[in-house]
Amino acid sequence: MDTISIKNLFKLKSVPIEPKEELFSKNEAALNEESSEESRKRTYHESGYRDSSRTSGNHSTLSICLDAVYSKFQNEEKEMVEKQQKLKESYVNEQKNRETEIKALSVSQETKEEQLKTKNIDIENHQHTIEALKSEILDLLRNPEKYNVKATRGASTKFWIGAILLFPISLYLFTFYISTSYSAFFKNFDAKSTVIQSVLDAQAFSKAWNEGVIEGAFVTLIPFVFLGLGFLVHMFGENKTTANYIKLGLLFIVTFVFDSILAYEIESKLYELNKTFNSPPFDLTIAFTKIQFWGIIFAGFIVYIIWGVVFDFVMKEHREKDKIKNEQEIRQKKVEFFQEKISVLKKEIEEILANIGSIKESVIKTRGRIEELQNIIDGVIIPTKDYKLYASEYVQGWITFIGEKIAVSRTEKQIMIDDCIAAYNTNLETVGANSDNQNLVYLSSL
Repeated sequence: MDTISIKNLFKLKSVPIEPKEELFSKNEAALNEESSEESRKRTYHESGYRDSSRTSGNHSTLSICLDAVYSKFQNEEKEMVEKQQKLKESYVNEQKNRETEIKALSVSQETKEEQLKTKNIDIENHQHTIEALKSEILDLLRNPEKYNVKATRGASTKFWIGAILLFPISLYLFTFYISTSYSAFFKNFDAKSTVIQSVLDAQAFSKAWNEGVIEGAFVTLIPFVFLGLGFLVHMFGENKTTANYIKLGLLFIVTFVFDSILAYEIESKLYELNKTFNSPPFDLTIAFTKIQFWGIIFAGFIVYIIWGVVFDFVMKEHREKDKIKNEQEIRQKKVEFFQEKISVLKKEIEEILANIGSIKESVIKTRGRIEELQNIIDGVIIPTKDYKLYASEYVQGWITFIGEKIAVSRTEKQIMIDDCIAAYNTNLETVGANSDNQNLVYLSSL
């Protein structure tokens, strides 16, 4: 054999081998466990044989003896501390897991309750905000400057007063300009007409329309010209610029000139009715000396200016009123916004309350399970499969005596054996060790 082969041989021999002492201790433990189990089986078998000999194999007595056997087995299992610990290990672990689960549920419940508290505080804050906004809405009309709203207090009252005054003034202007324009351009005066009748004709509107569409449309629409001029006065007056002031002055001049034309035409017709051969032709010099001429001008022009001033005042007050109204609308929208937020928060609170209820139910169930597990841990776990094994040894010993020592016919002996087997199965059913549940454990609190 070469050098390499020898080295390999030594390598193979150098594989670590378990010490003899350890092998011996393991084998000894295994043998002890096996011998202990066999000894226990033999003990139950011998007890069955012995008890059967004392009662002549009576099956009714066997039922009582099996109850005693179960109590004995129960006491034996109770004394096996290490075995009980192994059997209870899964229950102990489950109990720990359940306790951990309760801690997690408790944390979750505390979190939910904190969320609930926060949302309730948010609802209270929103409600206070809504109340404050509603109070501001009512107070804005009285104290707009308190809320930094640049609007005149009492604007709504002034607006309605101005609007009420504007209506009759507008009617007056319609009446005046319809009458004067008809009298100036279409009416034929007679000697019986007075100055008032010549200027203000109660039937001017209907007479104009009777004379033709052009005449009727003219006298109907001419008041709107003056109202339009009054509206322009308001528009130009809003922006305080030199150009607008010039335009404003031109508007007054145009209105004054137009009123002068109406007055001149009416006065001219009246002058023609009353002139003589010695009367000079009617001209502006004569018109300026007539009181009626100036009365017609000022009856229209002055009222027109008043209408323009009142209209401008009404529009300004309306703008002031709109400022307050806009602020009120802004606050009302905020109220609606916070009301919607409250509705959402209430729905979230309902969900949180439902979750808290579910958590509490889970905690109650888990604690109940922990109590059950504690009862199991405090009690004695009876492995039914093991009991069935040792009980069967006991019954075998009982039946062995019947087969060997009872001097009866084979038929009677078989009946006795069947009765014993029936008593054995009944006992298994009673203690929960039947064939269906042989892998379960029977729990007993001692």
